[in-house]
Amino acid sequence: MVTNDLIEKIKTNLIINDSEDDYLIGELAATAVSYAEGYQHLPSGYYGTNEMSDTTERGVIMLASHMYESRDGGTGGFFADNVNAADRSWETVKELLRMDREWKV
Repeated sequence: MVTNDLIEKIKTNLIINDSEDDYLIGELAATAVSYAEGYQHLPSGYYGTNEMSDTTERGVIMLASHMYESRDGGTGGFFADNVNAADRSWETVKELLRMDREWKV
């Protein structure tokens, strides 16, 4: 479940002060939460009824921000001049999400 609080945190991370892209940011937040649940081997909708840790929330914020900045399908945004920066962003998101991962064999 994506809350207005999460959308506001993503907007703060992106330095967005208006509400013009709130719907898009909400959709990207939902996608990032879904990705986190899958990556952490949690059931779909887990974060709709369970609290997110600070590290998972930061990973979701970073991932949604990255998707917003790269919404054209390219590296876009902050990463336009260095594709390695985009890769590093993904690795950071994975490291944050890995901390709350359910390790299953």
